Amino acid sequence: MKSIETERLILREWTLDDVKDQVEGLSNFETAKNLTVPFPYSEKNSIEYISRHLKNNENSYAFAVVLKETGKVIGGTSLDLNDGKYGGGIWLNEDYTGKGYGTEVWIARAKFAFEVLGANEIENGYFKFNDRSRHMQEKIGCEIVGEKTNFCPALNSNVDEIRVKLTKSSFYNAMKNTKLRKVYDKVIL
Repeated sequence: MKSIETERLILREWTLDDVKDQVEGLSNFETAKNLTVPFPYSEKNSIEYISRHLKNNENSYAFAVVLKETGKVIGGTSLDLNDGKYGGGIWLNEDYTGKGYGTEVWIARAKFAFEVLGANEIENGYFKFNDRSRHMQEKIGCEIVGEKTNFCPALNSNVDEIRVKLTKSSFYNAMKNTKLRKVYDKVIL
């Protein structure tokens, strides 16, 4: 799978031309405090990550999130197969949050996982204080399954992470919402 399209975004494989945009997004404290990425995020970190994820395969999918209008990479998302289950996450450059892009990415990612990969559920998580992520994941059907502690380099401390799962049935139930269904219907796999 080379790319997924939504109304406003393209999720595609990473290229080394994306280094500048990835560094811009992940070196921002407001973004990094919600992730386990190195902080500050450097060009070297980006080159290493992208070099490992230039080609997707059946066990690991990493997509740059590209704004169709400008071609700018505004985030990233991944799905990795571990112990028979897909997990991963998404991040968005702080300048592009609060505009519905995260929901668009989540819906596209879930549709890809369920309809192309044949997954029955997706595992994910969010830091306990990240209300935006919590709200977004709740509205698309994620259910809390536990809690664990992760080290956050940007905060230089351990933080509580809420673990969630999104089942195929809870996702499709959430897609009955008219607004979410409009986003879902515009996803091209």
